[in-house]
Amino acid sequence: MVALVAASPAAQREQILVVGAGIAGLCTALRLGGGTRDVTLLERDDAPPEGGPDVAFDQWQRRGVGQLRQSHAFLARLRNIIRDEHPQLLADLYAAGCRDIAFADMLPPALRDRYVAQRGDADLTILTSRRTTLELVIRRYVERLPGVTIRSGVKVRELVRHKDARGTIVVTGVVADTATGREEIAADVVVDAGGKAANLIEQLIKAGAPIGETAETAGVLYFTRHYRLRDGQGEPPRGEIAASGDLGYLKFGVFPADNQRFSITLCVPEIEHGLRRAVMDGEMFQRICLAMPGMAPWVDPATSEPVGKVIGMGDLHSRWRNLVSDGKPAVLGYFAIGDALVRTNPLYGRGCSLAAVSAGVLRRALDTTADPAKRLLIYDGGLRAEVKPYYDLMLKQDRSAIRRARATLTPDHRPRIKARLAKSFIEDGITVAARSDVDLMRAMMRGFHMLEHPEAWLKRPANLGRVLGYWARGAKRNAAAYAPKPGPDRPELMAHLGLDAQADMLAA
Repeated sequence: MVALVAASPAAQREQILVVGAGIAGLCTALRLGGGTRDVTLLERDDAPPEGGPDVAFDQWQRRGVGQLRQSHAFLARLRNIIRDEHPQLLADLYAAGCRDIAFADMLPPALRDRYVAQRGDADLTILTSRRTTLELVIRRYVERLPGVTIRSGVKVRELVRHKDARGTIVVTGVVADTATGREEIAADVVVDAGGKAANLIEQLIKAGAPIGETAETAGVLYFTRHYRLRDGQGEPPRGEIAASGDLGYLKFGVFPADNQRFSITLCVPEIEHGLRRAVMDGEMFQRICLAMPGMAPWVDPATSEPVGKVIGMGDLHSRWRNLVSDGKPAVLGYFAIGDALVRTNPLYGRGCSLAAVSAGVLRRALDTTADPAKRLLIYDGGLRAEVKPYYDLMLKQDRSAIRRARATLTPDHRPRIKARLAKSFIEDGITVAARSDVDLMRAMMRGFHMLEHPEAWLKRPANLGRVLGYWARGAKRNAAAYAPKPGPDRPELMAHLGLDAQADMLAA
């Protein structure tokens, strides 16, 4: 028996259903709620347990969020949105132990020593903590917003839909399993924030909606472990050798978190079969971390202790779905957001920020017109302008990383001249210039933090000229600007771990 739940008769209040109360769903509520709309989030998992951040980390079960205990940080774009639109939420996050990493903190020591703050530097600040803490605090804040409701333990089964006179699918609600039975819940707009495993959009595709999709592997797997600083111990100072790095066969990073916690993520190429098997072992994970000079002080047993086991994450794919086909909406009354629409490699830390930006685009579309078709066209155009550039750059970087990983495992590999020049321009030009010139670092970070097009800074003649100038100087004259080597070469690490360095070698 399906109970019918009609949309609220409240005059002029549009009814929005958001499927999923993860970060994407919560960002949607932050940017749509608190005004003239009624926003209801339907979450399949149970509500978080009572208590603070440590209780949430230890006890909160989120079957629908496989990345819940992977490393997280909010880039400046998302932090700025929270700061400007919900300052009380930012205060709540700080009160729970979340912390800022300022622009000055991210500078190499040579630049940090002569750094002079400028207007706008505060906009280049990362907000960091455990994902469970971020989600817990945002959820509790969202629950207090006028017109916003979160219903936990509600499993959405299907969309309520029909076809209009033109044959376009129109979504008017959902059918869900709730504590009291199966319900049909009506809505003016359904927002699918169900994550990478969301099946509602798959239902639309099977029903004939012309939703296009492109996808490819990110080529890596993730392995994360959490640590607790021992009583009386602080975080190691940030020195010349960074606690993050890219060795080609391995990427790694330390993520400072809340309440004396931090996490470490090791990112291993898919084709490194031996290394990716070994890293799941806690002892092996620790040995790898100790082999990296910048990470070793963090995992020194006198400084910290591991919390729990190594958590792996695979199935990392990039995906872009189009809700507009040949200039026409593929579906009406339905919007997808976050990983349900655009999946990205978590290596770049942009997933949460992209969801928040997308929610802002959705708000603009809903505010501009009541016409369902025009709304979707505005949404699609906004995503292409504000999200797609970061997605496209990520694809290029992922493809380059996959080629580099294969080259590492290919005996006597010698890259072509074009590849060597491109690599030199990045390593001997861009990187050296940014590590030498704080203004160039500022400009580059604006793109990294999604405050402007990711490649805009390098297209400005003045910036490009300065980068080319550093590149032309040559490695010898720029020697002081190169970062120290972040870790051992692959054969050295494999030997240190007792692994066969030849096992995964590829045929030329």
